Amino acid sequence: MLNPDIRTSPEELNQLLADEFFEFGSSGNVWLKKDCISEGGLSVREMTLHDFDIQPLASDVVLATYRVVDETREQQTLRSSIWKFIDERWQMVFHQGTVINQ
Repeated sequence: MLNPDIRTSPEELNQLLADEFFEFGSSGNVWLKKDCISEGGLSVREMTLHDFDIQPLASDVVLATYRVVDETREQQTLRSSIWKFIDERWQMVFHQGTVINQ
């Protein structure tokens, strides 16, 4: 999801985001799947991912947690995403980003 080619592709996002997807963004905004796709994708920034971990919640659901350093906005965030195995592929159903002090 940090790859610019995926972030700017409504087709790729449509495959990765579940129909019921919603996000509590680090901006404080709430986003739905339709918001991510209709806007022509997500913003592109220079970001690196650290401390990635996955915790199973059920046989078809996992919680992914990680830290993102956003060089473009000069901020760090803690991220959590819930992924569910739907229609023979993993799809994100929830995401949250929380800005942290550096």
